[in-house]
Amino acid sequence: MTKRFEGISPARRILLLLTSAVVFLLFAGGWAFLHAGTWLVREDPLQKSRSIVVLSGGLPERALAAAEIYRQGYAQEVWLTQPLQPSAHMEDLQLPYAGEQEYSSMVLIAKGVLPGNIRILKPRIANTADELQAVAKELGAQPADSIIVVTSKAHTRRVQVLWNSMAQGRGRTRLIVRAASQDYFDPEHWWRTSNDALTVVREFLGLLNAWAGLPLRHGR
Repeated sequence: MTKRFEGISPARRILLLLTSAVVFLLFAGGWAFLHAGTWLVREDPLQKSRSIVVLSGGLPERALAAAEIYRQGYAQEVWLTQPLQPSAHMEDLQLPYAGEQEYSSMVLIAKGVLPGNIRILKPRIANTADELQAVAKELGAQPADSIIVVTSKAHTRRVQVLWNSMAQGRGRTRLIVRAASQDYFDPEHWWRTSNDALTVVREFLGLLNAWAGLPLRHGR
């Protein structure tokens, strides 16, 4: 390396080093950009568990995935969470609205889950952190070695990060995170559609918030 730089002025050496650093950063940035979607998808191997939890959103894909796992015999119960919105707004308007959890229940029953094996958790939730708190509270009453959580593909890594950051999540219960197979998110080509691009941006912002200790709260 020393011989290679012989006869080169110090200014030129600095320029060459800076150029090399810029090229490296461009390649690293391009690689990170292309793999941002696939990095967000983090699934765990299935194993027998206390229950299957369907996180809110992604209707009906998440419920369909949960029903499939249930039929495979990995758990005997399916838990649903209750989103705060749009139920609260509909109640304020005095308009009927069954709630997302009711529609998810219908999907589960249609796909073979026994009605008596579906449990709706309380209280109503505003975000993923609230959902995991509700799950942890339920587990406090009946501890388990593991539970299966079903969510969308791009959401899997953030769910695991949030669970590990919670005091309850560091207990004995292991979270097995699974992605809904029918989710339309394309992790390998996420930049091709506006929906996937917005999903990636939202998930990375959510991860930054989780790593920072959730300083930003969900607007209710």
